[in-house]
Amino acid sequence: MGRSKGGSPAGEERLRRLARNIDHLADKDEDLLRRERETVALRRTAAAQLHALCAAFVGDLNGLLERSEVRLDPETFDADLFQPDMPTLMQIQVRGRILQIAFTATPGLASTEEFRIPYILEGSVRAFNQQLLDKHLVEEQLLFYTLEGRRTMWRYFDTRTYRSGPFDREHLTTLMEQAI
Repeated sequence: MGRSKGGSPAGEERLRRLARNIDHLADKDEDLLRRERETVALRRTAAAQLHALCAAFVGDLNGLLERSEVRLDPETFDADLFQPDMPTLMQIQVRGRILQIAFTATPGLASTEEFRIPYILEGSVRAFNQQLLDKHLVEEQLLFYTLEGRRTMWRYFDTRTYRSGPFDREHLTTLMEQAI
């Protein structure tokens, strides 16, 4: 970089600093793109894990039933077709009792807007049956895919009781018991 005529040493140093900062922008942009790709991949994995959890729950429950069948919709999940910015809906149903799970990606890479632990997917799980619908009551809990250090997990948050915990087989059992 040539020195312009009449440029002061302080001005030259300032220009060099600006050039370094501009060069660092490329590193920052590459880092952001890498984090975006990693987050999309993690969201796909999280969606597939949630479907697998529901499928295992339904399969185990059906293995114990004699006169009814629990259904999962959709029956299969293709992570490659998952679109994080579009709402994803899953339903577990048996004889008019429904657990409905809906989620979508956070607007940014992660958020703490609705839950204190950073999360990358947000949604809700609703449990209802015809009696609850007749009374205009639908049990709903918030659902988050959280980033807890190196650990990631699906969590529920009950806005009425402020309880939170892992969204797992035990919690699915509790929700289905409420719907029955």
